[in-house]
Amino acid sequence: MSNMEPPKFTSLKGDQKVWFSMWFLGSIVTFGLAFFPMFYRLIENRNRHFKKEEALEEQVSVYLQRQNRTVPKVNKQPREMNAKVWTAAIVLVIPVFIITYLLSKDLVSHEAEQDKFLAQAFPERVFMTQTIPIKTYAIITIVTLGFGVIYWLYKVVNQYNAHYKAHLQVEKKILSLMEEKKIGE
Repeated sequence: MSNMEPPKFTSLKGDQKVWFSMWFLGSIVTFGLAFFPMFYRLIENRNRHFKKEEALEEQVSVYLQRQNRTVPKVNKQPREMNAKVWTAAIVLVIPVFIITYLLSKDLVSHEAEQDKFLAQAFPERVFMTQTIPIKTYAIITIVTLGFGVIYWLYKVVNQYNAHYKAHLQVEKKILSLMEEKKIGE
């Protein structure tokens, strides 16, 4: 491989969507037991995606170095959550609120950091971040005496699914930008 050839993208594993309605209905039928695999899957998907993003940023950094361009600071991804421990903890109910909050907060910070990195690496790019109104969802949850967490969790699941879909497009766009730069040399 020559010095000017961009690195090949190697995804860890594709991001998997979680269908909230299926899991929620399953939880009603199983008297809440289906919440355990749902939360486990949510947390595992989150962890896997952040690892994938870290690898992508490393590959972009190597590409930029080879182009003799300024390499933006690689973002520190949110800490990995132990999916088994957090899933087991939902027996106590309170961790459901904590997990929902952490999933929301992590996605918001992840997208902001990702956008900042990509804006520096590819100034000609057009990437969009989402927002999760955490305060609004927290207020709804408090006003509804905790039942609002179901809506909040529903919105978080949909936001992660939308982020995974958008991230796939971002990867494709980055690859095409890298290829354009390679061809234009």
